[in-house]
Amino acid sequence: MATEPVKFGLVGAGGIAQAYAQAFAQSAIAQLVGVADLRPEAAAAMAESLGCQSFTDHEAMAEALELDAVIICTPPVTHRAIGTYFLERQVHVLCEKPLSISSEDARAMRAVAEEAGVILTMASKFRYVEDVIKAKSIVESGLLGDIVLFENAFTARVDMTQRWNSDPAISGGGVLIDNGTHSLDIMRYFLGPLAEVQVVEGKRIQGLMVEDTVRIFAKNQSGIIGNIDLSWSINKELDYYIRIYGSQGTISVGWKESKYRQAASSEWIVFGQGYSKVQAFGSQIENFSRAIRGEEALLITADDGVASVAAVEAAYRALYQSRWTAIAPVGVAELAAA
Repeated sequence: MATEPVKFGLVGAGGIAQAYAQAFAQSAIAQLVGVADLRPEAAAAMAESLGCQSFTDHEAMAEALELDAVIICTPPVTHRAIGTYFLERQVHVLCEKPLSISSEDARAMRAVAEEAGVILTMASKFRYVEDVIKAKSIVESGLLGDIVLFENAFTARVDMTQRWNSDPAISGGGVLIDNGTHSLDIMRYFLGPLAEVQVVEGKRIQGLMVEDTVRIFAKNQSGIIGNIDLSWSINKELDYYIRIYGSQGTISVGWKESKYRQAASSEWIVFGQGYSKVQAFGSQIENFSRAIRGEEALLITADDGVASVAAVEAAYRALYQSRWTAIAPVGVAELAAA
């Protein structure tokens, strides 16, 4: 069994990269050896705090260091080019969400990874939250009966007027691709492949070129429905971000506490202590590293990343067409439909 840590490079030193930096500081299996960012001062500052080298572009980092893997934390429009560059060098890639801004790009990245024989995965931090994993086990145990309704909300007032996330040429869209990537991935995690989606846009508050509030309606392949609220302009003040209703009970995954209640009981059973960003990012890096070593299965496969992009793509078509829209199949179903 390998004993040396997996050597990582980090591409991008912005806000999300800071969360990875915290996780690396606590990892025994993964080691950050280089940081690349177009802003020399940002790369140098992060590299100094973590005791590694800094670079002003990812190609210089790839040439200078022997990397096992990279984490791509740059804006979505860059993901295909940077991801493909490393995959072709047989460097494993963990790419921040969304995997890409189009399913064509996502499928191309997956094909390059398969050809190179390396791992491609999409970052989706909520899948690594301990309470979410426990909730999935409870749902699958049948304790809640037949699942009827999935609810999710990611809403918070954030001024997006000066951020690249609201520039569609860089981000691919607004809150729908930004937070919706998480939401549709989580719904698929709990309910299996999604079949259809419908999206309604709310009033634009911030004067952006993109949507800042949407409500998503979705169905999985067996007809279970879900509704998802996303907004950069309101805060729904909810103590949970996932709630799933079954014929025999309800489960709630919260920011500070997670619990479930069976219909025959008046008492909620607490099973988790809520959301921890450091734990989620740390577990994501650990799973990716152990998958590279061949020690455990990858939690989010390249197919999962492609499915997430396909779902968001269908959601935008639904938004523009104002009707229910089919989501393209991925994986075995994708091959069957070809």
